[in-house]
Amino acid sequence: MDRDEIDRALTRLGAEHEAVETSLLALQDHAGRRLLEGAGLTGVTKERWAAADASITRLWTYFDAYSGALAAARRIRDRRRWPSRDDLIELTDRLRGPGVTIAGAGVEGAALAERFSLAALVTRMNELYASSLDVVVAADAVWSALPARIDLLAAELHRTRSLAHSVGVRPGEHPSGDDLEDITAELAELRERVIADPLAFWLPVAGSSAPGGGRPDTGRYDRAALALEDVRREVEAVLDVRQDAEARLISVRDVLSRADRTLAEARTARGEVLAKIAASEVPAVSGPPTALQEQLATAAEYRRQAQWHRLSPLLESLEERAGEELRRARESLTAVTAPLAVRAELRGRLDAYKAKMARHGMAEDPLLIERYDTARRMLWSAPCDLRAAEQAVLRYQQAAAEALAPRQHRPEGPGEEDA
Repeated sequence: MDRDEIDRALTRLGAEHEAVETSLLALQDHAGRRLLEGAGLTGVTKERWAAADASITRLWTYFDAYSGALAAARRIRDRRRWPSRDDLIELTDRLRGPGVTIAGAGVEGAALAERFSLAALVTRMNELYASSLDVVVAADAVWSALPARIDLLAAELHRTRSLAHSVGVRPGEHPSGDDLEDITAELAELRERVIADPLAFWLPVAGSSAPGGGRPDTGRYDRAALALEDVRREVEAVLDVRQDAEARLISVRDVLSRADRTLAEARTARGEVLAKIAASEVPAVSGPPTALQEQLATAAEYRRQAQWHRLSPLLESLEERAGEELRRARESLTAVTAPLAVRAELRGRLDAYKAKMARHGMAEDPLLIERYDTARRMLWSAPCDLRAAEQAVLRYQQAAAEALAPRQHRPEGPGEEDA
C-alpha cells in the first residue's frame, strides 16, 4: 500500500471505529438492556439474554482490541510525513493482515486465541451487535406494549367486578361472576409471565433485517379483553333489567292476558262452529299455559328480592315464550273459525252472482231462482254442510254462466248462426 492508500484506509477504519463506539454506547444505555440486567428472567428470555450478555462482553473485548490496533497503526503512520518502505510494509500488514490477536475470545470458557484483520473484526462486531440488539429491542418492545395494556385492562376489570357485585353477579351465583374470576387469574398470570419471559411473547417477522423485526404477541391479552367485554355486556343487560323490570313484567302479563282471552274466544268460537257447521273437522283448543304463569310469579319474586342476575335470563325467556303463546292462541282461533270464514265466503259469492244476474235482467229465471234458493237454504241453515253448500253454490254459478253465454257471444250480423 502506498501512502495515500494507507491514509484512506486509516480514515475509513477511524470512521468505522467511531460508528462502532457510538453503537456500543447506545446499546449500553438502552432501556431494554438495563431492564434485562435487573430482571428475574425465566424461559427463553433467560437463555437468549445470557447469550446476548456474553456477546456484549465479547463486543467490548473486540472493540478494545480494535481500538488498540488502530491506535498502533496511527502511531506508525505519524512517525514521519513520508513513511519509509519498512513503515509501508508494516502498516500494510497491520491494516490488511490478521494482525489482531484476542486471547480467549472464541467459545465461552476456551483459552484459545483468535486472530482477525481489522475488517474481519468489524464484521464480527457487527454480527454480535445485531444479534444482541435483536434480543434487547424485542424484549423492550414487549415490555413497552403488554404490561401497560394489561394494567389498563385490569383497572377495567376492577370496575366491572364492582358493578357486577352491585347487581348480584358473583362467583358461584352467576356464570359471568365465574368468568370474572377466570379473567382476573388470567391477567395476573399473564402479567407475571410477560415480565419474566418477554421473548415468549414475541413474533418475529420472517425476512426482516431491522433489529428486533417483529411484533408483540397479544393473543392471550386479546382473548382476555374479549371475554371481559362479553361479561361487561352481560352486566349491562342485568342493569337494564333493574331499570325497566317492572315495565317488562307488566308487558309480559299483558301479552299472556291477551293470549288467554284469545284462547277463550277460540273455545267459544269452536262451540259455535260445532253447532252451525256440519261434517267439518274443528281442532281442539288448549287451555292457558300454567307453567308461564308460575314463571311470571317467580320473576316477580326475583324483582322484589333484587335478584337481578336471576331475573335477567328468566325475563328474556318469559318475553319470548309469551310472544309465542300469543301467536299460538291466534293461530288456534284462526283454525277454529276457518269453517265460518268459508261459509261467509260462500254466502258472499252467492249474493254477488245473484246481483250480477239481476243487472243482466235475469233475476226471474226459474232455474236460477231454484238453484239460488237451494244454496241459500244450505248456507243459512244450522248445522250447515259446507261441502254440500259449496256444490250448491257451484251449481248456481254454472247455471248463471250458461245463462249469460248466449249474450256474450251474440252474432255480429243477420244470417249468422247463434253461437
